[in-house]
Amino acid sequence: MSDLGSIAWPPAPIRTARLVLRAPEARDRAVFVELLASPEVHTYLGGPRPREELERELPGTPGRWPGSFVVDLDVAMIGQVLLRRTTEHRCPAALGKVDLGYLFLPRVWGRGYAAEACAAALDWLDGVLPGEPVVLTTQTANAGSMRLAAKLGFTEVERFRAWDAEQWLGRRRGPHEAHSAGESTLPRHR
Repeated sequence: MSDLGSIAWPPAPIRTARLVLRAPEARDRAVFVELLASPEVHTYLGGPRPREELERELPGTPGRWPGSFVVDLDVAMIGQVLLRRTTEHRCPAALGKVDLGYLFLPRVWGRGYAAEACAAALDWLDGVLPGEPVVLTTQTANAGSMRLAAKLGFTEVERFRAWDAEQWLGRRRGPHEAHSAGESTLPRHR
């Protein structure tokens, strides 16, 4: 994964009805460790990393690059939304596209925060890189992520097998990107 080009970073904090998306700060390090070491968070992401390893290896301000948003609720970090250009992927359709990723603490799941934060990050991206297509990969077994992908407007490009599980690659068109003649806007299933 690489950067998003010559965008101005960090942007002013992005405010939604309940959340603030902002650049990472040193005070967020403990929550980054918690997210990356959580077995629940990493059920569909290849498993958690050992806490001791994270404590030793994470920089003082983790996730500090363009497209990495900390998600705050009541001035406390609850998750992260990532927008990074895909330079390596098992699916050629994803190469060169911006990839959407997100991690949220299990204690806040089921309240719509991921949808709210991801939609805000995508709106920001639409403003700084108009027409940019975005991809999202998740395991088909991850029902919550599959619902979120649909809610955010991602449609299936393909399914593939990786990490001993079926994966789903979806694509979201930029708001100004036209459909090709004869191209369906409905998800394709294999």
